[in-house]
Amino acid sequence: MRTWGTLTAVCLGTFMLLLDVTIVVVALPDMARALHASLGELQWVVDAYALALAALVLGVGAAADMVGRRRVHVAGVALFAGASMVCGLASGPGLLVAARAVQGVGAAAMLATTLPLLGSAYHGRRRSAAFGVWGAVSSAAAAVGPVLGGLIAEGPGWRWIFFVNLPVSVAAVWLTLRTVPESRGASAEAGPGASAEPGAWARVDWPGTAAFAAFAGGTTYAVVRAGDDGWTDPVTLAAFGSAAVALAVFVLVERRAVRPLLDLSLLRRPAFAGVLLGSFAFNGVAFGSVAYLSIWMQTLLGLSPVRGGLTLLPMTAVSMVVALLVGRLLHGVPAWLTIGGGLLLVGAGTLGQAVLDAGSGWTALLPGFVLVGIGTGLVAPTAAGAALAAVPAEQAGMASGAVNTVRQLGYALGVAVFGTVLTSRMTGPLPRDAAHALAGGGAAALRGGMGDHALRAAFASGLNGALVVAGLAGLAAGTAVLLLVRAGRPAAGAVAPAAEPVRAEAGAPRG
Repeated sequence: MRTWGTLTAVCLGTFMLLLDVTIVVVALPDMARALHASLGELQWVVDAYALALAALVLGVGAAADMVGRRRVHVAGVALFAGASMVCGLASGPGLLVAARAVQGVGAAAMLATTLPLLGSAYHGRRRSAAFGVWGAVSSAAAAVGPVLGGLIAEGPGWRWIFFVNLPVSVAAVWLTLRTVPESRGASAEAGPGASAEPGAWARVDWPGTAAFAAFAGGTTYAVVRAGDDGWTDPVTLAAFGSAAVALAVFVLVERRAVRPLLDLSLLRRPAFAGVLLGSFAFNGVAFGSVAYLSIWMQTLLGLSPVRGGLTLLPMTAVSMVVALLVGRLLHGVPAWLTIGGGLLLVGAGTLGQAVLDAGSGWTALLPGFVLVGIGTGLVAPTAAGAALAAVPAEQAGMASGAVNTVRQLGYALGVAVFGTVLTSRMTGPLPRDAAHALAGGGAAALRGGMGDHALRAAFASGLNGALVVAGLAGLAAGTAVLLLVRAGRPAAGAVAPAAEPVRAEAGAPRG
């Protein structure tokens, strides 16, 4: 039990936190109907979780290195479980969004400590095996999320998407306390039974964490607001201005911090900068439009939540197969080719989905889904390893955390940007209020005043616009990665994450 107890406990938490990134997607139409949620509120149901996760994973990971990773992990699971209960009991969209943000805080504590806990518990071949299982569980969570979400939404109801986290969380906490040894970063290690270092929390770069959170949240809010009231609305402009100020503060804080969240000098390395850009674009382009495709399939095409989730299986299944082949057959292939080429495929596949009209069914998306799946299988397993290869060994933990951060931020901004493009393209054939209602899953209420053909044509036009923007962004990012990462000449063999995790320094957590 103790031999693989740590792996089981960590994988349970990892599966939950990654599942909750995608599981809500197919349940959005049901949530909208039950809570009378607008499109903007649905966007925040997805984004609040991703933003909290992105903003806090570096800071919480640094704290865990000093106060104890197991302690922080257990606290994160408990917080995640409590927030999940509130999500399931939410009586309105505001409470659901707030609870999703708290869920993201707990998820950040879990994600920041997973690899360090595995790295401290296993060595040699067992460590490699543990990392392989962890990677498979991570991929499985993303793959089964939409399908499992559809099954639950169509069965006991969307609230049980969150309630099922409770027994899994109890099991994860019990296993963690029973089998996982406590560990800290090298600079904070004081023996297995040592208590947390006095003042450790104060040594974490919380000002940098707060500034980055303000930048990420402000930018996302501004984009969502632009979809509601336009890009020139005073509140939209004020939000963009506040986000710019927060970014400037973040840069100033990081340049002066003793233990910065991110050593800004790393951004001068073309390979590292290219990997971050590629990771940011990848999550946004590959997954940012999925929520709107799900709404289209359920509210316009009449698919059930289960069938809506199953339509994504071609993409996820192909990505898992390609990811396995990458590790076995493409070891030694330079990362600029796998990440850059993968992004080009993701961009091309997304453009290939922009062929919808009033008569289209979900099968029109299949060729594009397959291309996106191939690209995802190339990028997902290689980004972390490429980031580690692009920086000095002592900063590998910081690099890994930065990749996780920008991936979640890219997803959150992708959801916001593509939703804004979607509604703006529908505003031509439809009044603004009708466009927002349609994008938010309100097709049934609009059918009394408009024909089904007109509604399907308007939504298809909006989706095409969002998919074109996403596809072009993917192609641009892929081209930039080919140039930057190749120029940086990262070490060959960065196709898979390193088998030996780098010991996390304070301020440089493993993500």
